[in-house]
Amino acid sequence: MLIALMSDIHGNLEAFSACLADADQAAPGARLVALGDFVGYGADPNAVTRLAMGRATIAIRGNHDEAATSDLSGMTADAAAAIAWTRTTLAPDVRDWLARLPLEAVEEDRLYVHAEASRPGGWRYVMDADTARHSIEATEARLTFTGHTHVPVLFGLTATEKITRFRPVPDVPVPMPRPRRWLAGVGSVGQPRDGNPAACYAIFDTDTAELTFRRVAYDIATAAAKIRAAGLPERLASRLLHGH
Repeated sequence: MLIALMSDIHGNLEAFSACLADADQAAPGARLVALGDFVGYGADPNAVTRLAMGRATIAIRGNHDEAATSDLSGMTADAAAAIAWTRTTLAPDVRDWLARLPLEAVEEDRLYVHAEASRPGGWRYVMDADTARHSIEATEARLTFTGHTHVPVLFGLTATEKITRFRPVPDVPVPMPRPRRWLAGVGSVGQPRDGNPAACYAIFDTDTAELTFRRVAYDIATAAAKIRAAGLPERLASRLLHGH
């Protein structure tokens, strides 16, 4: 079975559509697992969320989804401005769907969660080996798939408790064998922050236990123009061009 893992779409319809089309070609019949942050930053929260509603077999709540449907403080000024606008824009069906999303889901030996797994609603970033180890050890799952950082990354924890960080290379399958346990940050569809503006997602093959990261070019100019037309902060548009 093939699973397309997408996270941090952030209202970027152009990026999401491009990634879905890429997955349809690269992994025909793949199930979509969406790891949260459907809204925030981008100008198409309703269209993105409805597309996810129709395609995702599993969907997880992100911090921006929570902020758009309830009350979450501690965001940057740009993020808070985008969420304030998003709240005025969300359709009732979209708001209800986002509000009902779980913080995590378990499927066989896989855990799907937006942020660090020991306290999913704490929205802690998995940026280093120590945090990755803490997240892995907080769950019984052999494989943990996360988003939130907007950066593709892979950590492996051996049977001797040694943790190793891998820098994934696009289109190169990475074996994730037993007994090692793994945590993969699948990057961001709608707002990459690793210096590469191409949308990022990953495909997991449950039969071979291999994970392949994908980078997808999309119409950045249109996505940025929509952000500006909505009156959202300029940085939310300009950063799409640079991937940071």
